[in-house]
Amino acid sequence: MATDGKHKKTETEEAGDESKSILSEAIKRVFTAGVSAAFMTEESIRGYLGEIKLPKDVLHVLLQSAAKSKDEITQKMSKELVAMIQKIDLIKEFSKFVETHKFKISAEVEILKKEPPKD
Repeated sequence: MATDGKHKKTETEEAGDESKSILSEAIKRVFTAGVSAAFMTEESIRGYLGEIKLPKDVLHVLLQSAAKSKDEITQKMSKELVAMIQKIDLIKEFSKFVETHKFKISAEVEILKKEPPKD
């Protein structure tokens, strides 16, 4: 160590720090992709994770997980939407709409003479 109090890193320590940084970045990307995968296409997930050299098996598992997450979110949202719509009294809501709005219908009618058929 130097006498001025500064710690000088060895090549091994620098390589370890660099590999930790790369691993940390890879974990961040995989986590981010996992969280947002439900809103991404398979191709965009592949592109996002493409910079990280992941084994094909790991990428396949991530893509399957993303597809499963999309299906689960879609099913839950559908159930919630149906439940919400079922709670609405459509007749009551339409009646309120009719009471507070005025309807105006405009029409234009034009009568034309038919052309005689050509022989």
